[in-house]
Amino acid sequence: MSSIKIECVLPENCRCGESPVWEEASNSLLFVDIPAKKVCRWDSFTKQVQRVTMDAPVSSVALRQSGGYVATIGTKFCALNWKEQSAVVLATVDNDKKNNRFNDGKVDPAGRYFAANRRSVYKLEKEEQIPDGMCIDAEGKLWVACYNGGRVIRLDPVTGKRLQTVKLPVDKTTSCCFGGKNYSEMYVTCAQDGMDPEGLLRQPEAGGIFKITGLGVKGIAPYSYAG
Repeated sequence: MSSIKIECVLPENCRCGESPVWEEASNSLLFVDIPAKKVCRWDSFTKQVQRVTMDAPVSSVALRQSGGYVATIGTKFCALNWKEQSAVVLATVDNDKKNNRFNDGKVDPAGRYFAANRRSVYKLEKEEQIPDGMCIDAEGKLWVACYNGGRVIRLDPVTGKRLQTVKLPVDKTTSCCFGGKNYSEMYVTCAQDGMDPEGLLRQPEAGGIFKITGLGVKGIAPYSYAG
């Protein structure tokens, strides 16, 4: 197995980067910055990033089979028109809860877009801190980004056994996905909200987008919303 390499490919300074999704058609990585109300798209070839600002916190983004993207914005499911930088509301929930918002969202194999205000909690070792965003590799194993743990870990979802640990140079790792050629690369988002000036000096890449290569395992393509 080749040696693992970790690099910050985009010093985005996200307040809270989340929901990384690889778009194979454009060789781009989609992700959101929740409190900044932004959906971002980073082109892995040109290294350029485009940003679209919404009117509420954006907690997740996903591909859409009919083209374009979908996102959870506040408590709304929205369709995104990237060229026009606009959003159309598809559905709204919790109208009576003004301060509520979605926490995360994913598309399942059937093309359904699920979002929740609270996520399931997995039992991990103490030093792993808080389990956050996750993805599955081609072998059916689970990769989990550990918030305040500065790492992603690979778990066997059947036995719960930890198979691999990859440490990053930032503490607030938030989510991960596979992408790149043949989905052989892993991309990790992170946050910098809540860090004091001294912490930011120690971790200048906090809030950036990281790429990990040499894991020895590949991922699978993300599912697209069928609506």
